[in-house]
Amino acid sequence: MRDFVQAVVERLSVDDNRDRVSVVQYSRDPAVQFYLNTYATKGQILDTVRGLRHKGGRPLNTGVALQYLRDNVFTASAGSRRLEGVPQILILLSGGRSFDSVDAPASALKQLEDIPRPTNVVSVSEFTDLPGVQQQIMSAVEAVVIDETVEPPTVLVETAKKDVVFLLDGSDSTRNGFPAMREFVETVVDKLNVGENKDRVSVVQYSREAEVNFYLNTLKTKEDVVDSVRGLRHKGGRPLNTGAALQYVRDNVFTNSSGSRRYQGVPQMLILLTGGRSFDNVDTPASALKQQGIFVVSIGTRNSDSRELQKISHEPSYALSVSEFSDLPRCPRTAVLSNEHSSSEGHARNTNSDCCDKTTRKGLCVLAGWIRW
Repeated sequence: MRDFVQAVVERLSVDDNRDRVSVVQYSRDPAVQFYLNTYATKGQILDTVRGLRHKGGRPLNTGVALQYLRDNVFTASAGSRRLEGVPQILILLSGGRSFDSVDAPASALKQLEDIPRPTNVVSVSEFTDLPGVQQQIMSAVEAVVIDETVEPPTVLVETAKKDVVFLLDGSDSTRNGFPAMREFVETVVDKLNVGENKDRVSVVQYSREAEVNFYLNTLKTKEDVVDSVRGLRHKGGRPLNTGAALQYVRDNVFTNSSGSRRYQGVPQMLILLTGGRSFDNVDTPASALKQQGIFVVSIGTRNSDSRELQKISHEPSYALSVSEFSDLPRCPRTAVLSNEHSSSEGHARNTNSDCCDKTTRKGLCVLAGWIRW
């Protein structure tokens, strides 16, 4: 097993900005030999692999080991670059049947990548036969790397169907503005063609933590969505963790199980309404959403951080600021598209330039054109 790991590492291009490697042994409990960010050179890794000592112990808890990897190794703090779009690969060498269940942790690992991939299973009579399947394993690894590409952002074209997620600031500071936020969501939904095979809508509120009001596959008709929006109650809470909320919608809402049709090529859109500066960092989760091809429009108030909104948005010009959330409903009812997107590009013309000029942002106007206001 040790020779096999060494042979695989020899074929990798190890470097802090290229391939990273970690080794974990397990029996009853897992033990990390080194993390993905422990060593930065191939020589260091090979030296450590050659010096590995057999762990020993029983029983064989493969399920526990898989869950441990998910929670402690495939993480940013341990050197994983998953949120930067870097392919994540696990090579498991096991010599027996697991004493515990592997179903839930195996599923959790697959959800981390959020990209369906065939699982390569190879059996040998003895571990001494591993050199005979080394090429097969490396071919599988290389295939993942070759196929992995950053998804292009959603193209804003008139489309028969789309998935729209509203992420609403439900913190203590937006209590007075929440009715206007709710009215804005209702106004947008009213212009959509809601249906299971048409437009789908989800609403999520957040403050310290995110909370789903309904998923993309929860409600099937516009009436049901509008009724649910009208009945939304302000969440409350603090601090405002916009970064955690962005990561939450990526991992739990823009997913197949929650009704997202991203893998079917259906445009994905996130509309963020926030009334303040985030307590946590938004850079990594915002990047992760873009890597997933999700088009983001951010709308903030005078208490929001404009630079933060620009980082989150598809591009800086899709970050909009209003003085108060009560200013929101006036613009979208009549705005169609800003002058920057003329009819020569196949888009409708702006029918309310005052609104767009007043905001000095094209985010809402592009949003309006996309939703066909």
